[in-house]
This record gives sequence, structure tokens and C-alpha cells, in this order.
Amino acid sequence: SSVQPFLHEVVRRTSEPGRERCIPHASRSMVRSLRVAPPLCGVLLASFSSAEDLFSLPALPYSYDALEPHIDAETMNIHHGKHHAAYVAGLNAAAPKTESGKGDALALAALQKTAVKKGTAVRNHGGGHYNHALFWVNLEPAASSSEPSPDLGADIDDKFGSLEKMQEEFAKAAMGRFGSGWAWLGVKPDGSLGITSTANQDNPLMEGLEYAVEPMIPILGLDVWEHAYYLKYQNKRADYIKAFWNLVNWKKVSRNYDAYAKKGTPVPPTPTGGGHATEL
Repeated sequence: SSVQPFLHEVVRRTSEPGRERCIPHASRSMVRSLRVAPPLCGVLLASFSSAEDLFSLPALPYSYDALEPHIDAETMNIHHGKHHAAYVAGLNAAAPKTESGKGDALALAALQKTAVKKGTAVRNHGGGHYNHALFWVNLEPAASSSEPSPDLGADIDDKFGSLEKMQEEFAKAAMGRFGSGWAWLGVKPDGSLGITSTANQDNPLMEGLEYAVEPMIPILGLDVWEHAYYLKYQNKRADYIKAFWNLVNWKKVSRNYDAYAKKGTPVPPTPTGGGHATEL
């Protein structure tokens, strides 16, 4: 079948011995026929797209096992290489137009505002692509743990009383989201910090959601879909939420806050400023 050459062609060697990089090549029509993301692998993932696709799966700035023991490598493999890839494929199939005509991080962030108006496919897949892209770059190995910048730290203290109290409020939002969704820390229209949650692949940048969500520009999000944690934590969502804080890249979150959200600009989901071992 036409799928077989596609599957055989995904793996190519990098210059680093013993490591592989997956470089999928598939047309949009092939992705549509598969209806699922292709099998991706490796330490760094190249963008999953073809020349005709506007959006692509971003590479991770760390290996799949880098977040162990808090998030296991198999979950990362499935979550990024299959779930996130499927959202990218679905968004490309929906073929939304962006203001810039591009599918880069800035265009993806700007798309969120009108995603609901553009229809279910753009809302679900566009939200899924943005939410996950931001999620990945806000994480780092536990050994590289950092702290909020002085400005962000002071504003967290001012709003919530302390970092620990903010984490408690965030956990309440994450635990209170029934079923699948996300919890968010962000900047509200009045410039203050806030916490909210959204269902499915929605986010608080989206206008026209049919349920109550506090509008804000998210700087940090946590995926509470079961596919994000079930292999390791099963039904223990609270344990997953607690473990998440060991992995937050506060350098990156602080940059999201200082360079974008405080200025009223949606955060483009790039690894810039996160101090990752691999800056992409």
C-alpha cells in the first residue's frame, strides 16, 4: 500500500552515533488516509509536515526520557509523537487561513482568538496544537529546575500570597476540570495574574467559548487529559499535578510573562529563553 513506503522512510541517522531522528515525509492526503499520526521516534523529532502543509509538529528541546521519573518516556513518545502529531495533521487538513499566511509559532498563537469562529476542526486541532506546543517548551528536566524571575515571583506573591499558594489554586483548577482539559496560569485583561481551566483542547485565548472561562493570556498550562499521565499515574491525577511542578521551566515561563503576556500579546510557543540544552 502507499502507507508502507511512508513507514519505511521515517528513520534516518543523525551525525551522533547510536541516535536516530525521525524525518517523516507524507502528503496531506496520506495523513488524511491514515487518520492517525505516523510512528515517530528518536531523541529529537524533526517537524512533521510536507511541503504543502502550513503547520508542523515542533521538535522537543529534550529527549523523551529527559522528564523521568515524573513523566515517563513512553508517555512522552505517545503524547508528542502521536497525539500532538494528530492535532497538527488535523489542523492542516482543516486548512485555516492565518493573517500572515504562515504556520509559525506567532501565527499559531494569533489563530487562537478566532479558532471557535473558524469551526470545530480549527478549534479542536488548532487548540490542541497550540496547547501542546506551549506545554512542551515550559517543561525541563528536574535537574535543571529554576525559579520565577523577580518580577513574576513578586507578582505571584502579590496575587496569591506565595508560590506555594499559587500552586494550590492551580491544583484546584486542574483537579476541578471534569474529564479532559487544561489548567492555566495567565495574565488577565486588567494585567493581574489569574488561574482558570478549559475543556478539551480549548484555551483562554479563544473568544466565543460557550461556557464560563476567565479570559487571559496563558503563560503556563497543564494537560489533564488522561493520555498525559495515565500510563504512570493511572487515576491519580493529583499525584501527576504535584509531580508537574518538578518540571516547570520557570526561565521560560518568566519570559512568557515579561516579553509577551504583560504586554497583552499571546505567547508564541517556542523554546527561546528557556535555557534548554538544545535551543531550537
